[in-house]
Amino acid sequence: MIATLGFHLLTGGGRGVMEAVSRAFSETSPRSGLVIGIIPARVHGLDQIEERTAANVVYDPPAGYPNEWVEIAIYTHLPDSGKEGTLRSSRNHVNVLSAHAIVALPGREGTESEMWLAKQYGVPIVAYGQHPDGVPHGVQQAPTLDAVRAFLMQHR
Repeated sequence: MIATLGFHLLTGGGRGVMEAVSRAFSETSPRSGLVIGIIPARVHGLDQIEERTAANVVYDPPAGYPNEWVEIAIYTHLPDSGKEGTLRSSRNHVNVLSAHAIVALPGREGTESEMWLAKQYGVPIVAYGQHPDGVPHGVQQAPTLDAVRAFLMQHR
């Protein structure tokens, strides 16, 4: 549905739900948007980069990142996600702050932290589906895909 409305899709670029929605979006025809992934990584030598003394830097994204459906990968030096999703070293901040509106699908700790961050940053967000641990206070839940569509059209 999102692919048919003229939006881009932005995810964390990994496996699981991120991969499933990236694939579904990518395979929708016609569509006008792109699949964008914000990619985490560990950078060995990051302290030396900050000091401008780096000689041998190793950029190390996790296995499976980006998934094969990501069309634009935005590589970061931000390694944290999941339970650490609200830390300053998490790409979740980039995900949330780059979005015009967020549709949160059931996920784990990373999804919950992105929902919480969206409320803190004032980014419009709606949750769709059964979130096993609930959603953070103030996050609206969409009971139907029509409600998701209406939310997205309102926040174009």
